[in-house]
Amino acid sequence: MILDRPRPKRRQRILVVDVGGTHVKAFATGQTTPIRVPSGPGLTPLEMATSLQAAIRGWRYDVVSIGYPGPVVDGRIVMEPRNLGGGWTSFDFEHAFDRPVRILNDAAMQALGGYQGGRMLFLGLGTGLGSALVIEGHLQPLELAHLPYRRGREFEEYVGEAGRKRVGNKRWRHFVYDVCHRLVEGMQTQSLLIGGGSARRLVKHLDKLPPNTRLGSNADAFRGGFRLWMAPEERALLQAEPIPDAALPADAPIPDPGGPPVAEPAPGD
Repeated sequence: MILDRPRPKRRQRILVVDVGGTHVKAFATGQTTPIRVPSGPGLTPLEMATSLQAAIRGWRYDVVSIGYPGPVVDGRIVMEPRNLGGGWTSFDFEHAFDRPVRILNDAAMQALGGYQGGRMLFLGLGTGLGSALVIEGHLQPLELAHLPYRRGREFEEYVGEAGRKRVGNKRWRHFVYDVCHRLVEGMQTQSLLIGGGSARRLVKHLDKLPPNTRLGSNADAFRGGFRLWMAPEERALLQAEPIPDAALPADAPIPDPGGPPVAEPAPGD
């Protein structure tokens, strides 16, 4: 008599979408190279979903993670983006992708991807200031950017891109040092992860930042999208031993099938 053996459970295949102001980037379980499609001030969620699905035709996935550049509460977009088109708060992403979808603030998704256990604060230095807190695997998106800082201005106005251009790289770095120390001390975290496009400008200056500060990688947003489907209890295990994330892209420029690579500032510039 031949007994049927139970088949091993197939690993869930996840599509991760990182929505940005200039590009929408995507990566999925089993793929080796991320792709990106153009974004811009007029991009609507329907246009994003349509162009992205055309670009990833042939990819197989069971669920979708979306990193969104704005506030997300309980998995729902609560405010239209500043640098994209409209219609995001009411859009049905599950209908568009025909899959279960989880949505997270983009800074929080990067934080989740770079998390290595304990109490960690994430600060994203880019156009503005993104922030999130991860404690024992539990993720809490934050909005620290608009807290008052100096001379009636907010943190974001000093450490965001506009502030850097206004005062220059050297003074900007000193504001970053100060803000990082203040926030780490105030939040009582064990480590700090700095991501975003301007993080590379701190490569040669880590000694000026709080202890246990790390710079994020290009893969953090994608890794965070994969981890979004893990239970907090599973994420907490990262404290003992980092869980390997299969098929993550290396820290290399993401190819753009629509044109030449985007120029990036040199480390420490």
